[in-house]
Amino acid sequence: MEVRRFLRGRIDDDRLDRVITDVAERYGREEPSVRCLDADNWLSTPVVVDEDLFLKVISKQNSLVHALITTGRNLGVFSAGTEGFFEHFGTPYQMATHELEATERMREIGLNAPEPLEALEIDGLGIVVLEYLPEFRPLDELDRETERELAPELFAALRTMHDHGLAHGDLRAENVLILDGDLYFIDATNVESRGRDDARSYDVACGLAALEPLIGPAATVDAAATAYTTAELLAALYFLDFVNIRPDHDCDAAALKGEIEKRAT
Repeated sequence: MEVRRFLRGRIDDDRLDRVITDVAERYGREEPSVRCLDADNWLSTPVVVDEDLFLKVISKQNSLVHALITTGRNLGVFSAGTEGFFEHFGTPYQMATHELEATERMREIGLNAPEPLEALEIDGLGIVVLEYLPEFRPLDELDRETERELAPELFAALRTMHDHGLAHGDLRAENVLILDGDLYFIDATNVESRGRDDARSYDVACGLAALEPLIGPAATVDAAATAYTTAELLAALYFLDFVNIRPDHDCDAAALKGEIEKRAT
């Protein structure tokens, strides 16, 4: 429990109040409503202002945890036989700026993401200001039939990212939001350009691992095959075991491998 509290951290109420006051003034909000989300997020403190602004408040402790997670991920992909490709950003403001830019790029190529408004530094904290999406549901909270219907769309969107030189880097079911039947992507991270091909394979492995518990291995591989070749799915297998040992994934890796290998024979 102490480790979890350290990893998640907590921003003092006075500092958080200063952030909210400054943001409210920038956006002309008087006596705004404020709601701190009870999210299991170790990389920021999420706050909703007036039900239309979403703030991700990033502390130095969040930046430290990001560095630890980045190191662990790079060690993991190294164990899969390739160089690490995840990047860490040294300050809370740099983390905030990167997330804003990643969100802008996703929207530029036609993918749905919350509207990025700005990145700020207030009292040593990095703040990302985004559009708040009301009444969304994460992908893993839908019924099985809807999840099955949306699975090809998820891989099609991932393919669009990859065809435009992007990689998500942290694809999980809770990072795919459903609003009015459309997919929205959040929490994209950054990868080094020299490792982009491996990062794409890692993304596909994450997509497989996220969907398999929801719709089963056969339907998951069928959906992935609508956007990726068998060779590309085989390349994703190099990362599947590492992805599956992460605490935010729990899939039947053996069944997925079996489905992909059947396609290859």
